[in-house]
Amino acid sequence: MTIVSPHLGNSAEWTDARLLYALEEVVETELNRHLKVAKDWMPHEYVPWSDGRNFPGVFEDGEAWAKDQSKVTEIGRIALVVNLLTEDNLPSYHHEIASLFGRDGAWGTWVHRWTAEEGRHGIVMRDYLLASRAVDPDKLEEFRMAHMSEGFESDNRHSMLHSVAYVAFQELATRVSHRNTGHQSGDPVCDRMLARIATDENLHMVFYRNLLKAAFELAPDLTMQAVRDVVVHFRMPGHGMPGFERAAAQMAIGEVYNLRIHHDDVIQPVLRYLKIMEIDGLGPEGQAAQEELGLYMGGLDAEASKFDEKLAARKARMAARAAG
Repeated sequence: MTIVSPHLGNSAEWTDARLLYALEEVVETELNRHLKVAKDWMPHEYVPWSDGRNFPGVFEDGEAWAKDQSKVTEIGRIALVVNLLTEDNLPSYHHEIASLFGRDGAWGTWVHRWTAEEGRHGIVMRDYLLASRAVDPDKLEEFRMAHMSEGFESDNRHSMLHSVAYVAFQELATRVSHRNTGHQSGDPVCDRMLARIATDENLHMVFYRNLLKAAFELAPDLTMQAVRDVVVHFRMPGHGMPGFERAAAQMAIGEVYNLRIHHDDVIQPVLRYLKIMEIDGLGPEGQAAQEELGLYMGGLDAEASKFDEKLAARKARMAARAAG
C-alpha cells in the first residue's frame, strides 16, 4: 500500500504557531474521543492500606524498613523506583507541554486533563510502595529530592512537531515499562496497580499518535524529519535521575525494558500503525529522513539481536550454575 501525502504549502511556512492552529480541530476531536473512552479511577482503591505501619520518626512505635519486608522482587524494586521518579517530574512535564501547546482552547484543555490523569500515577505508586514497604522509603525520598531538584528539560522543546512525535513514542514506552514491571514484580497487587496505570498511558499514546498522523497530512516532510530525529536520539524522560544508567542496565537484563522491547514493542508499532515507511510524495528532505529512519531501524534490530544473544547466554550460565 502506498500513501501519498499532498504538500500543503512550503515547509518553511509551517511555524509552530501555524501548526498549533491547524491541528486545533484534530486536538478537539481527539480530546472528545479520549474523554468518552477514559474511565475515572480512584488511586486509593489500589493500595493495600492494611499492610501499612508506622516508620521511625515522630511515632514511637515506628518500625525501620528492611528488605525482607518487601513482597516485590529485586528487579521489581529497581523498576518501581525508576518508574515512580519518572512520574514525579510531572510539574516539569506540565511546564514543558503548557509552554509548547498553550493553555487555551482544546490544546489547553488537553494539557490540563493529561496532567490531572498523570498525577494519579505518582499518587498510587508512592502510596503502594510505602504501605507495602516495597522499597526503602528514605532512599526513595532522597532520590526524589535529587531528581526533582534538577528539573527536566525536554530534548525536543525547540519544536512542537518534535514534541508531538516524542510523546507518541514515549507514552507507549512508559506503558510498556509499567506493564512489564508489574509482570516482573512478583506481587499481584503491584501488577494490578501498574496495569491500571498502563491503561492510561496507552490512551495518552493513542491521542498523540493520532495527532502525529494528522501532522503527516499537513506537513509530511517536516513531520518525517521530526520522527527521524526523535527515534534516532530517543531517551526516556528519567535519564537524568540518580543511578539511571545502572538501573536501566538491570531493567534490560530483567526484561522490563531493553533494546528488543524498545524496537518491537515501542518504535515499530507506532511506525507500522502510521505506515510511515510507506508514505510517498515526500520532498528531498523528507525522503532522506525516511531513508535514514529505515536504516536506523535495521541497525536497531541488529543491536537488539546481539542483546538477545547475550541475554540468552547469561540465562544459560545461570541455569547451569543452579543445576550444578
